[in-house]
Amino acid sequence: MANDFDSPTIDTLTSYASQKWTKYPGTIGAWIAEMDFGIANEVRDFIIAEAQRGTMGYLTDEDRSRSLTATSRWLSRFGWEPEPERMLLVPEVLEAMRQTIKHFTRPGSAVIIPTPAYMPFLTIPGEFGREAIQVPAIHDGNTWHLDIAGIERAFSAGAGLLVLCNPWNPTGRCLTREELEAVCAVVAKHDGYVFEDAVHASLILDDDATYIPYATINDAAAAHSITSVAASKGWNIPGLKCAQMVFNNPSHWQRFKPISYPVTEPTSTLGARAAAVCYMEAQAWNDEVRAYLASNRDLLEERVVTWEGVEVAHAEGTYISFLEFTDLASSGRFGRRSPATFIREEARVALTEGLLSGRDYATFARLAFATPRPILTELLDRIESALYR
Repeated sequence: MANDFDSPTIDTLTSYASQKWTKYPGTIGAWIAEMDFGIANEVRDFIIAEAQRGTMGYLTDEDRSRSLTATSRWLSRFGWEPEPERMLLVPEVLEAMRQTIKHFTRPGSAVIIPTPAYMPFLTIPGEFGREAIQVPAIHDGNTWHLDIAGIERAFSAGAGLLVLCNPWNPTGRCLTREELEAVCAVVAKHDGYVFEDAVHASLILDDDATYIPYATINDAAAAHSITSVAASKGWNIPGLKCAQMVFNNPSHWQRFKPISYPVTEPTSTLGARAAAVCYMEAQAWNDEVRAYLASNRDLLEERVVTWEGVEVAHAEGTYISFLEFTDLASSGRFGRRSPATFIREEARVALTEGLLSGRDYATFARLAFATPRPILTELLDRIESALYR
């Protein structure tokens, strides 16, 4: 049965008191990466049944196995079915990144972050006393490409780890095999390591785009990488706190396994079980929401192309667009404010500050378009009015 993704209103969403809709009171929330469409009926019914049974105890080995097996089988749609025995449940993808830095990089070595980046990527290396080397992407206005030469220079300077986000938040790119092969060649040449964040693999929007798992590129890529995925984005359950960490190199799993318990233990019991429901029973909801998101994406891009002084690259995946306001900023339209601050204060629409995604993006802003189309339309109307009145 078709879902009515159009029906939630601003008043209804505000009444839910989520972070997205309460951090900036009186605004339309488009700054945080969660959807305003609720959850799949299968997930809802499962959670209700679990509450009625009162089965909220500690996670069993059987639960872990079922969740990881479901993850592996779901990933097979991308030509990759990792062994569940070399996977680990963790509370979130960022915890997998932390463990990769801590256990699979040289002490003190820097971490390479292609930018624009998911904001926490830029701060997590500092938790371990590591430098985050920002490598700005090559951007021509229509698309974003990894700067392979820049990544190589960072490895040559002593960096030990590359954080690879694919599909790429906030650009919306789905990296090609050729790009990933080039990355692999550089990493292998410098005996480096890759942490792959594939949390948006369940949000491919274009029919001619796909997620290519880094570990499938070749044996070298698998040998020097760890991947993390989750149902949190594609099925809108980030609050249930469960992700999956894939050890692509068997020897690295054997090294990590004896110390894995304190890492996996905080994973939510309900989240691990719900993830299996998402992967095994709720694909139809994900398919429907992706089609809706693609239409939202089309609406946003069609509107922005008419805005003088604003550019946005096409988003092949995710539900995030990275808007560029450089020309408007150069004309003085925002005064001393950033585009995101101007839009929040003048249009009452909350976006993410571009600088949080990298030092080169002061005149950009990140917009999450996973909201009912009537709200997206109002959001775009508000921004357009504020920019050009």
